[in-house]
Amino acid sequence: MKAQTATDPPQTSALPDPDSFDHARFKACLRTAHDLGGQADGPIVRAERRPKPWEVSTFVICECLSWRGVWTNVEKLRRHSDLGQKQYLELPYYGRWLLAAARALVDKQHVTLTELLDKIEAVRKRYEQESSS
Repeated sequence: MKAQTATDPPQTSALPDPDSFDHARFKACLRTAHDLGGQADGPIVRAERRPKPWEVSTFVICECLSWRGVWTNVEKLRRHSDLGQKQYLELPYYGRWLLAAARALVDKQHVTLTELLDKIEAVRKRYEQESSS
């Protein structure tokens, strides 16, 4: 390594120029999808309703995964918030649970992605046959 002389340009830092740094984007990156505090939104509809069968099944599956040690409740909640803002806001509540469970099973190699996709396709076909008859 050679010594720096007066004619050599100074070494530049790898950090971005503070004046060109987008602070709004940085703040947005710090928020998780479920952190909506202080943001404007529409009214909240509060109504009692019975859960749909798939929602009950999803809840039971997620609780069984916890009971069997596939994931902890902390990991389950973290996987929900890590879905990304688009998926988090577009999916129904138990849809997020179901996607998080599927990703955990694939990530931890309990099932392969191919096996999961094949099963989803089989269930989709069965559902279409039942609804058409």
